Amino acid sequence: MAYKVIDRETYYRREVFRRFSEDCKCSLSLTARIDVTDLAAWSKATGTKFYLNFLYLLSKVLNSREDYRMDYLYRTGELIVYDAIHPTHYAFHADTETCTPVYSTYYPDYKTFYRHAEADLSWAKENPVYIREATKEPNRFDASYIPWVSYDAMHLELPDGYLYFAPIVNWGAYRAEGGRLRMPVTVRMNHAVADGYLVALAFRLLEQEMDALIHDHSEE
Repeated sequence: MAYKVIDRETYYRREVFRRFSEDCKCSLSLTARIDVTDLAAWSKATGTKFYLNFLYLLSKVLNSREDYRMDYLYRTGELIVYDAIHPTHYAFHADTETCTPVYSTYYPDYKTFYRHAEADLSWAKENPVYIREATKEPNRFDASYIPWVSYDAMHLELPDGYLYFAPIVNWGAYRAEGGRLRMPVTVRMNHAVADGYLVALAFRLLEQEMDALIHDHSEE
């Protein structure tokens, strides 16, 4: 769990950070429907799971900027940025209607990530237990799939006084709209480290990375 400490005096969002970590503690979430037509078709053609492909893309995007990898250390009062953050996703058990957290590791290489995340997910589906030890790893972001509905809006509440900086991302089932497949994605971030531009940028980067993944692996 490597990280670097940010100098608040030279931090490019210094005044914004002070405003939303002291005077007006709040977070923001944004829901948008993104076009996943090509990713769904590519996943089917390659015999890979759409869910794991999207999880890889999401992990890659959230590791692409320091703004998405930040944290606040309460014991020292330091603002930090992790070298990498890793997804915590979930395996649903229909028989008990409960979920098991899946603690996967982000690997920049697509095939490496896919292989490990698939094994993590398979293990969790067969072992419906809650592993509390893994929750001690702070350099994680929450990635939760809601397959039972293709929603239009979502709001996630966290105590505003708690400076929780890790992104929280949810996505629902995709549906046909105008001949294309569109999927709702919700990104929540603390306003102290992200504004509307940075949250919206995550959606644009997702679309770019989808195109790049398909292009880079289209001939394999």
